[in-house]
Amino acid sequence: MSILNRRLFLGASAAALAAPSLLGAQTMPIKLGSLTPLTGVGGTYGPSMRDAISGVINQVNEAGGLLGREVVLVSEDTQTSPEAAVRAARKLIDVDGVAAILGTWASSVTTAVAPLAWESRTMLMCVSGADSITQLPHQGFICRTQPNAELQINTAGEFMLREGATQLAWIGRQTPFAELSIHVLEKIAAENDFGMDSLIYEADKTTYRSEVDQILRSNPDFILLGGYAADTVVLLRDLWQAGYEGQIVGPAYAVNPSVLDTLPKDVTEGVFTWEGAPAVESAAYANVQQILGVEDVDPYSAQTYDHANLSILAMAAGEGTTGDTIQSNLRLISQGDGALVDNAVDGLAMLSGGINYSGASGPCDFDDIGDIVGTQFVFKLISNGVASVHSRT
Repeated sequence: MSILNRRLFLGASAAALAAPSLLGAQTMPIKLGSLTPLTGVGGTYGPSMRDAISGVINQVNEAGGLLGREVVLVSEDTQTSPEAAVRAARKLIDVDGVAAILGTWASSVTTAVAPLAWESRTMLMCVSGADSITQLPHQGFICRTQPNAELQINTAGEFMLREGATQLAWIGRQTPFAELSIHVLEKIAAENDFGMDSLIYEADKTTYRSEVDQILRSNPDFILLGGYAADTVVLLRDLWQAGYEGQIVGPAYAVNPSVLDTLPKDVTEGVFTWEGAPAVESAAYANVQQILGVEDVDPYSAQTYDHANLSILAMAAGEGTTGDTIQSNLRLISQGDGALVDNAVDGLAMLSGGINYSGASGPCDFDDIGDIVGTQFVFKLISNGVASVHSRT
């Protein structure tokens, strides 16, 4: 065999050996990871957050998939615990090879998982509110659809003023947003020449009566709650037993349906809640309603629906299946000058002409550090054990 023929033979043999692995890489499923709180204090929301992501992926696969490949969801449980979430994230990144991790809920969980994401160049989309999250050196590998804590507490504080508050108080557990919440309320109180008191309590106690007695010494006429559902049950009960007659407002994730089911109606009567409001009039919201089979979609499931659509459209726009592709193309598809779309199936068909994704949580426009630019809020008033819309902002 001549040298030339031998080289051609070896080249053809090498190509033949490489072809199956190359073909396999091109046909292997594209993996996205959901990392939601299926158990723990966030367990009320995690399953539907995961199911919203799964619904988007099913619709895309039924329409032909992404870049000619099937999209597969790998779901893990944070247990609403940073330690458990880190273990789950390592599996998603190192074993499953997901392009993005979607749906982290608690700020402490997102903070713990974030370094794993940016070090592996895996996109992380969260619904966490702590301002510190997007201030991390994440190199563009974090975005959040949840309004940050400063925006949320300012909105809650302004609501308290509109409802006639003159003496404010904040009481809650130690979280990544506790100190900021106190600072924002103190600033609002100072600007209006009002009093303000605060107290951070220990989590998972069976009673907060001593803490309640302490915070009531300042005679607040409006208290903002800063805990999660489990401790909110105890705190609301103790406030009621202490005879507190002022007003109370808490985040909807803390005063959620499970809390209303647990406590007597007298205990929760007149309590306000607030949360970022989904785009309830949008076709995207209707799509999530259909996916989940519910009338009222919680804001976190609306947001994870958007996480899935954003990830898929960004990969399609960049013709790649990595976190880098999502990071590089996220704003191209979410705040461009193209046609307005509210789901990945339509967006994939219209991508060549340019698209602007706006979803179930509203417009998905992000600033330079990955914060959502604007969000509507809804305040609800609890009466006879039922939370009904009081006002919107």
